[in-house]
Amino acid sequence: MRATSRFRHADPMTYDLGHHGDSEVGAGLIDLAVNVRRAPMPRWLADPVAASLTGLAAYPDQGEAIEAVAARHRRDRGEVLLTAGAAQAFVVIAQALRGARRPVVVHPQFTEPEAALRAAGHEVERVLLTEAGGFRLDARRVPEDSDLVIVGNPTNPTSVLHPAAEIAKLARPGRVLVVDEAFADTTFRPGVAGEPESLAERRDLPGLVVLRSLTKTWALAGLRIGYALAPPELIRRLRSHLPLWPVSTPALAAATVIASDRAVATERAIAEELAAERAHLVEALSNVPGITIAGEPAAAFVAIRLAGADKIRLELRERGWAVRRGDTFPGLGPDWLRMAVRDTSTTDAFIEALNDAIKTGAAR
Repeated sequence: MRATSRFRHADPMTYDLGHHGDSEVGAGLIDLAVNVRRAPMPRWLADPVAASLTGLAAYPDQGEAIEAVAARHRRDRGEVLLTAGAAQAFVVIAQALRGARRPVVVHPQFTEPEAALRAAGHEVERVLLTEAGGFRLDARRVPEDSDLVIVGNPTNPTSVLHPAAEIAKLARPGRVLVVDEAFADTTFRPGVAGEPESLAERRDLPGLVVLRSLTKTWALAGLRIGYALAPPELIRRLRSHLPLWPVSTPALAAATVIASDRAVATERAIAEELAAERAHLVEALSNVPGITIAGEPAAAFVAIRLAGADKIRLELRERGWAVRRGDTFPGLGPDWLRMAVRDTSTTDAFIEALNDAIKTGAAR
């Protein structure tokens, strides 16, 4: 049932797992390569972060932030681990679980989990989701004896949102199941009060680790703040591999505010607005000849397949636009691009540039 690919650290056929969207951005370019919202922070968030700067003489105290995050997800404080961005959590997991016998990463997805595992000496297997299957997860394809499984939801770069029930099928005693929900707060479904398909509040699934980021919706990528939610024994194991005071005082202040009821309600409103902007982008892309959209986009970005996309990306740069190349994601290739969802006027200008880039590329 499974389609996996095994490789070792020295395998020359690996992808450039260390390439990320910020590498595509340059001076004067309109940034569609990085999936971070560009709107300024509201005063009720910016002011506490700024006020925290007066307390930098003291070492960071995580107590209030942990309590706030735990309350948001209806968890005990012993089930929360604060990290310097979700990316740090992947490194900690790779180090803390060095004894994993058969780690599996479900692709295409954010490449940092696999990069962290490889750097820690793990031999990794890939389960590749297919375009024909809409890049949707089929839990049956993950090896039964895998004791560490990592999957994104919604998945970067495809923007596909897997059913929580399908991901839950992967949980079992003796296995650590890591679900990267870095973009969960960007998802929206009419009639659903919270984040559709999130597992952040599930405490009944054995070995479940949910990773969250606070940097996407709130434009805080430079502040580095995220967290892991997991059973207390797993949290203790992960914490032992963190450096002292891993999260700065301003980041802790941000985490405390973002976990508040006011912030969560605002997140939901932003996600609903984003859904409309994403629909506008998807419709516009669907009218561009030769483009195939990956699956059913549900997050803050969209992936497309387009013949000659590697050249089109360069044409777009000449016109002042930065998009994310897709050939560094296992399971995709040079005919794939990823772009962030922006406001409708930016999208309209981008589509005009894209059409022009395609015509120019075809003429060369």
